[in-house]
Amino acid sequence: MSELSTKRVFVTREHIIPEAIAHLRQFVEVEVWPERSAPPREVILRKALESDGMITEITDQVDKELLDQAPRLKVVANRAVGMDNIDIGEATKHGVLVSNTPGVLHESCADFTFGLMLSVARNIAFGDRRIRAGEWKVFDQIPYLGTDVHGATLGIIGMGLIGTAVARRAQAFDMRVLYHSRSRKPEVEDRLGVEWRPDMDGLLGESDFVSLHVPLTADTERIIGRRELDLMQPHSFLINTTRGPTVDPVALYEAVKTGKIAGAALDVTDPEPIPIGDPLLTLPNVVISPHIASASSSTVKKMGELTVQNVVGALAGTAMPSCLNPKAAANR
Repeated sequence: MSELSTKRVFVTREHIIPEAIAHLRQFVEVEVWPERSAPPREVILRKALESDGMITEITDQVDKELLDQAPRLKVVANRAVGMDNIDIGEATKHGVLVSNTPGVLHESCADFTFGLMLSVARNIAFGDRRIRAGEWKVFDQIPYLGTDVHGATLGIIGMGLIGTAVARRAQAFDMRVLYHSRSRKPEVEDRLGVEWRPDMDGLLGESDFVSLHVPLTADTERIIGRRELDLMQPHSFLINTTRGPTVDPVALYEAVKTGKIAGAALDVTDPEPIPIGDPLLTLPNVVISPHIASASSSTVKKMGELTVQNVVGALAGTAMPSCLNPKAAANR
């Protein structure tokens, strides 16, 4: 029996990546949480104590409390690009390697961003809701008049892989693209003709559509609040496919309700899932989807495969495709 076969890995969802789990079972002992909902906190803590590795989702919190109680744990592989659910600093101190799944979901997320943009601007979801409610009685387009996406100005906040993929699609819509990011991207400017804005305020005031593509950190939490929404134009739309807490939901409701902006399309909310009584759900010019920007069949499969490669690499002592804290290995 190989040393790797004695390792134990806990997977916090069974139904999302079954092919990847089957592949992982060829190398290590695997235990899975059988429910579609997240494991309770006490289960996560117990399994962390018992396991050499964990495959987690973004709703699974890996913090100091968990890491303090898991001396056996060597790797946490997050099936996501965002890492706001994992305390990477603490993991490094505890000698726990952490990985994510970059480079496999940006195209799907960019597709979805444009889907949201078109849906809210051209009243696609609104029209669908009206039909299902029995409100389409006569042929009359006026109640459904929308805003053209082609030729508009798109402001992208965060020009990473996803933001760049969105900018590339914007070319086909003949859009002017502005961007603000932590670092300037001259190569993207040259290749795609996008325009750098050194501060976010200027971008907000110039854009017809503002699309968020930043990770959730202490710096980006509530990056869009009342002040920022006030800077946007009355005909503009906010698109968010990042994390819900990047936007102040109360301020967003007030801005859309009072006409400070024309509408919003959100794949993420705060809290999440959004409660059925949330006031945002009462607004006809807000489109909300259930955090599915990366959820194409092909992309989810690729994310699962990359996650397993990270786990096997960490436990075998070989290369991990996307390790975020390689210095952790020295702390074991």
